[in-house]
Amino acid sequence: MALLVPEPSGSAPPRFRTEVGGAESNVAVHLARAGRTVGWRSALGGDVFGRHVRERLTGVGVRCLVREDRARSTGLYMKEPSPEGTRVRYWRAGSAASTLHRGDAAEVWRWRPRLVHTTGITAVLSDTAEDLVHELVGQAPPTTLRCFDVNYRPALHGGDNAGLLLDLARRADVVFCGLDEAQALWGVPTLPELVRHLTGPDAGPDILVVKQGARGATAVRDGRTWFEPAPRVEVVEPVGAGDAFAAGFLDRLLDDAPLPDCLAEGARLAGVVLGLPGDIPPPPEGSPATR
Repeated sequence: MALLVPEPSGSAPPRFRTEVGGAESNVAVHLARAGRTVGWRSALGGDVFGRHVRERLTGVGVRCLVREDRARSTGLYMKEPSPEGTRVRYWRAGSAASTLHRGDAAEVWRWRPRLVHTTGITAVLSDTAEDLVHELVGQAPPTTLRCFDVNYRPALHGGDNAGLLLDLARRADVVFCGLDEAQALWGVPTLPELVRHLTGPDAGPDILVVKQGARGATAVRDGRTWFEPAPRVEVVEPVGAGDAFAAGFLDRLLDDAPLPDCLAEGARLAGVVLGLPGDIPPPPEGSPATR
């Protein structure tokens, strides 16, 4: 998705900076910058925003496995920072990405990925997008690690998707979920309750990563837990930090690093993004994305 970020303008008419943001694409960018070979599957409109998204992602090394839909527009969202917090407005109903469907998984599997990452946001873009996410977490090849980030958004998910998100989380190998998300969705306010809620005799992730806000994050595997405190940083804008955390964690996990190391890298990268107005750090000077 394309992201509009307001720039300080005093009493002058507001001006906006165009960025690229989105749960899966943010993770893709961070992993590409870490040196990973990354592909991103989506659908973009045949418009200036779609071209901008493709150029930015390609410029940082993400392979864009996208369909262009000239009849639809690229999804947009806008951040509205204020002293009370950041409000995010979305324009994605009927967007090109809402046409994602189960058949798009064929392009993903053709790449033989070590890891496939998707979220609860994509799952509720449309009925066909939900089918795609079910395919990604339910029909991945045995050698592919299935990662699912709940990414609960009240304005998007409402109160009707708790069961869907629970089912997808129980079928994945690695799950990221905020403790606040678990409370809002399933009424489980504590870490032990969340572990019991997501795991059962026939289902449940191998690794559950529970984000606990300003306190930190906990990883759970085979009944053991590891905790990493949140970094002490001056928060400019929190949106996007969760994606950065997931990317840092997954980057180290792909190296078979111990879970404490995965948590530490996730926390470090999230701390970087917390100090930025956008979802991802700007490209280094001189890179293709800045030329």
